[in-house]
Amino acid sequence: MLAMGTTHAQSDPIPAEVAAFRSKFRRDHIGPRYHGWLHLGFTAGLCLLVITACWAWLQDIRPLEWLTIPVTCLYANLVEYFGHRGPMHHPVRGLGLIYERHARQHHRFFRDDLMAFDCSRDFKAVLFPPVLIVFYLLAFAMPAGLLLAWLFSDNVALLFVITAVAYFLNYELLHFAYHTAPESWVARLPLMPRLRLLHTLHHRPSLMQRYNFNITYPVGDVLFGTLYRQPTGCEGSRQTDPRSAR
Repeated sequence: MLAMGTTHAQSDPIPAEVAAFRSKFRRDHIGPRYHGWLHLGFTAGLCLLVITACWAWLQDIRPLEWLTIPVTCLYANLVEYFGHRGPMHHPVRGLGLIYERHARQHHRFFRDDLMAFDCSRDFKAVLFPPVLIVFYLLAFAMPAGLLLAWLFSDNVALLFVITAVAYFLNYELLHFAYHTAPESWVARLPLMPRLRLLHTLHHRPSLMQRYNFNITYPVGDVLFGTLYRQPTGCEGSRQTDPRSAR
């Protein structure tokens, strides 16, 4: 079971402005019937269902068709990077809801010194709404897959959809993991401390507009010079107390 405690000590209360925002967000945006674990289960279940169905339709894959997987991963990483660096942190006409939900809600709910959920109802502040997941599948993955089937082959289309949906699920699960308590088993998985630290640094108010825009793996950040590492190199201590290097 995940430990859902906060990242600060019991003697170190949540700052009043953060506590007030969390209370308002929970009151205004989390309905009484919301269940965080059900939300997470829907996301994982739907993605796995799509991946399994597409995999079952694959037939006689040619060697070159397997290249669809790394190409799609790179494409998805750059979409993640530019989507986060752009409309998630800067108002863009027609995409104001994305900016509102991310920059003005998510980043106010979670700061670099207050990264963990208090309870499963707080999952609402991290996970994409179910309606957006369905929209992503119907408005992005399916049309792109149909185009690739027309341009190349059914296998390329299916491998694209499988990889894109798997990447989206990977994004959601990693982002979820970054906001669990640092003592949870999830936070101690291989590579998790390093990836988690990069996202924690992104949540520092003075850095969030400029650095660490990849949520998953920092490919885009490396390519475009926006990767920020902890200057001291003491990742373990920084992870448990993000304020120590301020």
